[in-house]
Amino acid sequence: MRTFSRRQFLGLSLLALPTAAGIDGRFTEPTWLRITQLDLYPQPTNRFVHFSDLHYKGDAEYATKVVRTINALEPEFVCFTGDLVEDASFAPAALDFIRQIERPVYACPGNWDYVSRADLREYEKAFRATGGAWLEDRSCVLEKKNIELIGMGLRGAQALGEPQAVRRILLVHYPTQADRLDGRRYDLILAGHSHGGQVRVPFFGALVVPYGVGQYDFGRFESPGGPLYVNAGIGTYMLPLRFNCRPEITVVRI
Repeated sequence: MRTFSRRQFLGLSLLALPTAAGIDGRFTEPTWLRITQLDLYPQPTNRFVHFSDLHYKGDAEYATKVVRTINALEPEFVCFTGDLVEDASFAPAALDFIRQIERPVYACPGNWDYVSRADLREYEKAFRATGGAWLEDRSCVLEKKNIELIGMGLRGAQALGEPQAVRRILLVHYPTQADRLDGRRYDLILAGHSHGGQVRVPFFGALVVPYGVGQYDFGRFESPGGPLYVNAGIGTYMLPLRFNCRPEITVVRI
């Protein structure tokens, strides 16, 4: 039997690391859902779910897993911060999955929802069918909770209006929109778009992030507009890879 010296063993181990990372990034992490907890107050009175960037491309098994996970969490309501699909041909199926969520779903548009030229009237119908709403440059007041949900579309801060409830939650797609709110502040800003970078190097962070992310690549931040949480997203873009950046569903308590 051949034996290896300690140096040879370490050398072989180092050579194997890129292969292991590649297998994990391509086949394991892209659908390995993570549940994270975001607590904003010592004694929260409301509990809801935030997810983002589904980028549905036909993987029905994974989309079913996402919906089942959200339903099992039994939130009071759900927030989605854009990029349902990249290709309009996948929108009908993606919206069917939204309808399967057993709580009201409130959503704002992402860049791909516009670029794909999907029929946003169908988006409105699907989110309304859940008991929620498609919030494109408008807001919705959850009267029993005294919460106003505001969704930002193409018009930006000019369309946000005056407060309609004690607590205000702003849904945006681009994280850097939290820096451009004309002095307005919110109890919470939820964003997506970054996908957490998809590939995150330990002790360094995301290698590459898309335009509109800036310093807000993933997680909780303090922004000029208030507390900001950037979700790592559900799907992938460009390349179907994730490393050290699992897809995320966030449970928010406020």
